[in-house]
Amino acid sequence: MLAGMTLNPSPQGEPLSVGFVLLHRFTLLPFAAFVDCLRLAADEGDRSRPLHCHWTFMTSTGQEAVSSCGAAISPCLSFREPAEFDYIVVIGGVQDERDRADTTALAYLRQAASAGVPLVGLCTGVFALIQAGLMTGRRCCVSWYHHRDMVQRFPAIQPVADRLYIDDGDRLTCAGGAAAADLAAYLVERHLGKAWAMKSLHIMLLDEARAGTQPQPQPVVFGKIEDRLVRRAIAVLEQHLGEAISMEALAERVGTSRRNLERRFQETLGVGPQKFARDLRLRYGVWLLHYTGKSITEIGERCGFADTAHFSRHFRSAFGMPPSEMRKRAGEPGGDRVDPFFLHIEGRPAL
Repeated sequence: MLAGMTLNPSPQGEPLSVGFVLLHRFTLLPFAAFVDCLRLAADEGDRSRPLHCHWTFMTSTGQEAVSSCGAAISPCLSFREPAEFDYIVVIGGVQDERDRADTTALAYLRQAASAGVPLVGLCTGVFALIQAGLMTGRRCCVSWYHHRDMVQRFPAIQPVADRLYIDDGDRLTCAGGAAAADLAAYLVERHLGKAWAMKSLHIMLLDEARAGTQPQPQPVVFGKIEDRLVRRAIAVLEQHLGEAISMEALAERVGTSRRNLERRFQETLGVGPQKFARDLRLRYGVWLLHYTGKSITEIGERCGFADTAHFSRHFRSAFGMPPSEMRKRAGEPGGDRVDPFFLHIEGRPAL
């Protein structure tokens, strides 16, 4: 059992020191995943003594940091000298408060960059790095959920949303969520050795660290839709890509009748909700074909189809080729990976 193991830190090693910049209403999961990976690698067993890893929580005022879910982190310090840290990790907040740019934090990030300290942007923390002017000419990893927002706000930036994180030397960016644990384990392994990284992950009930190049589990995202009820229904469908939800259940979830739901979909999108839902699951199937190694049978099941034949039949009808042919074309030299957002289904352009 790992709790009884004796691990020796890497011989190269000074303790790994990480400073956290917690912005207003920062997202809690990537923060917790990252810092807990450090905590578990810092000591033998689960004793949490900061022996091999040190971490410091910082805010612009030195006061407690309040996360997007309302949980507060305390105590926090005001910003320390950047050279004290091997990495400075910035974790952003919700993006509907764009006017609340923390100018003190942005200045601190620029100071850290000038001092040569590698910067890590977790989740929407990458927005702060961009606002600080520190991502020009850099690759930038962002969650599929924030991809469109970033493109609209920062048209000069080309975000990547088909992987978990990117190590670009002294700039590391991560899509957030559970992928923060993968990035933290990657850095722990670099500084302390693989045994310490695996020890952390195993206690966190994770088998192993996923590579940064592993694709995000990305559903299909649609453009702006004016009808609020239709938008809510699509959000429910995106949460149930692995099952064929009934139209009665969908209507109940969004607080309307099936008849009204069908009428609103037809008026807004020119197609009924049942067909829209199937098309949505087919687009998700295209994404899985291109960005995962799952078998066609597994993909059909994951997209909510009863069996492989059912999935293949609808897939061929929609895209003019069976799933196996689309995967083969994507794997050919020079073959383009298809973005399901731009696919046409039965002559109807994607939304």
